[in-house]
Amino acid sequence: MARAEPLFLPASKASGFLPDYDSLPDDVWRRVSLVYLCSPANPQGAMAPLSLLKTLLARAIEHDFIVAVDECYSEIYDNVAPTGMLEACAAMGADAARALDHVVVFNSLSKRSNCPGLRSGFVTGGAKLIAAFGRLREFASCATPLPAIHAATELWRDEAHVTANRARYRAKFEIADHAFGDADGSLGNRFGYYRPPGGFFLWLDVSASCGNGEAACKKLWRDAAIRVLPGAYLCPEHDPAPGAAYIRVALVQDEALLHPALAGMAEVLS
Repeated sequence: MARAEPLFLPASKASGFLPDYDSLPDDVWRRVSLVYLCSPANPQGAMAPLSLLKTLLARAIEHDFIVAVDECYSEIYDNVAPTGMLEACAAMGADAARALDHVVVFNSLSKRSNCPGLRSGFVTGGAKLIAAFGRLREFASCATPLPAIHAATELWRDEAHVTANRARYRAKFEIADHAFGDADGSLGNRFGYYRPPGGFFLWLDVSASCGNGEAACKKLWRDAAIRVLPGAYLCPEHDPAPGAAYIRVALVQDEALLHPALAGMAEVLS
């Protein structure tokens, strides 16, 4: 709508599944208006370290662009909580206030509380940007129904269910460890399996066994009635598609179902 030119950055295994900002030359940085980052990432689960966030903030100050950060998976992590962009702003020392003026952060109840249908979220950041966003929202958004506000308020106030939710995801990754991981050192991690630090997805490389993610998805649906997403469908149109070798597996079913499902996936894909 703003007639901006989208520029997609690689976020491959080579860069730790994080955007490779160093691949951009200075003349491109001078043209940037907005950088969008999702951390923890969907689908790879990678979490941007403080050093990357601070470097990005320094560039935002230098070239005067906005950093928009989607942190909807920020409370779903394995061992260590991800560094938030507001935390990174505070770590900028004398430039903390200037950094905040270039930042907006999004979050929601969709992942934190498993309530995507409630459509409750928030945006926060520098005062000038929030004022502009508030003005935009007055004309381009709808009011939230009061019953939804009351339900959302109770969920935002409560941390116990978030902690319990996080523990359940850890248990699900234990199941994935046994299905795809190298438990005793004899098999090797199958399909490039790794336990992601954040989020609730597996990002499996099925190129060796099936050729590409789309073929793997068809095979899993046909032979095991298991539905996953081709990695290429999560990427911009490009030839070859950056995620073509992968499938995304969402660990959103209960543990009792995941045990046979992931074991069946490993068997079919092998």
